[in-house]
Amino acid sequence: MEHLEMVEKLKEKTGVTYEEAKGALEACQWDMLDAIVYLEKLGKVKNPVTARYSTQYEQSEQFEKAASAHSKSSSFADTLNKFFKWCGDVIKKGNENFFNIEKNGEIFVTMPITLFVIILFFAFWVVVPLLVVGLFFGFKYSFSGKVAEGIDLNGAMNKASEVAENIKKDFEKKDNQ
Repeated sequence: MEHLEMVEKLKEKTGVTYEEAKGALEACQWDMLDAIVYLEKLGKVKNPVTARYSTQYEQSEQFEKAASAHSKSSSFADTLNKFFKWCGDVIKKGNENFFNIEKNGEIFVTMPITLFVIILFFAFWVVVPLLVVGLFFGFKYSFSGKVAEGIDLNGAMNKASEVAENIKKDFEKKDNQ
């Protein structure tokens, strides 16, 4: 490229005068890039006027779809994490508290509440009738651990035992008559 063409091209690209472009190129041994940097350091380069074409509407839709998908997946993951944390807390509390079966003031069986719930879940129609029948044979049920401190579950269990004893006494009275 001739020096004249280089000066014209630098003048076009930077917006400086012919003399400034020629002086910058001469100072930089006719290296175009160095001349642009030189003019920038001198503060003579004006901000270029550029034309833009934007697909901002499409990009924002795509961004919203991607963000929505990400937020749904992250919210699902958050929900899943919360669920598993809750399950862990429930199991921990169930293992710290116990279901007791007593007869004649002595503890006959003690099991973690977690195990009791699992047994109830898989054998509900066997366990519940056995618990009710056990009340009539003098068994008493209670809870021990922190759960028994916060809620008066044992009071309700004692009332169930008393009701079973009263029903048993009523049957005995009818048999004796």
